[in-house]
Amino acid sequence: MSLPSALLSALDDYVAARDEAIARARRDLNVSELEASAMSCIAEEPGIRPSNLRAHLGVTAAGVTTLVDRLIGRGLLRRELDAEDRRVNHIYLEVDMDDEPWVALRRFPREVEEAVRSEPADVAAAAAEMLARITERVRARS
Repeated sequence: MSLPSALLSALDDYVAARDEAIARARRDLNVSELEASAMSCIAEEPGIRPSNLRAHLGVTAAGVTTLVDRLIGRGLLRRELDAEDRRVNHIYLEVDMDDEPWVALRRFPREVEEAVRSEPADVAAAAAEMLARITERVRARS
């Protein structure tokens, strides 16, 4: 097996394992893909406004309201009124996405990022260049 095909095979295996682990974590935590995405977004931007969350998720205003209300009802989020403008809400997590069991929803992206950061710059650059060439070849075949 050539290096590019071995690399593609490894990447395919990684993606399949990641997807299965994240799906299992969502099932175990009883959250949908949309709920998990919303929680990850809120973890990255604590105090996010519903309109910004709506734009990130690509749902309607009613959809984000329903989603947030459902997660508040389950004790996973809280909504706070803005101290200066009482018409504005801010949304916060009530769980720590860096602690078990919630970290399972975010584990893979961090593990990949940490692995890349731990490599010497020349190794990471060579890998990025190889992936770019592979991607170009795959696009050319399509």
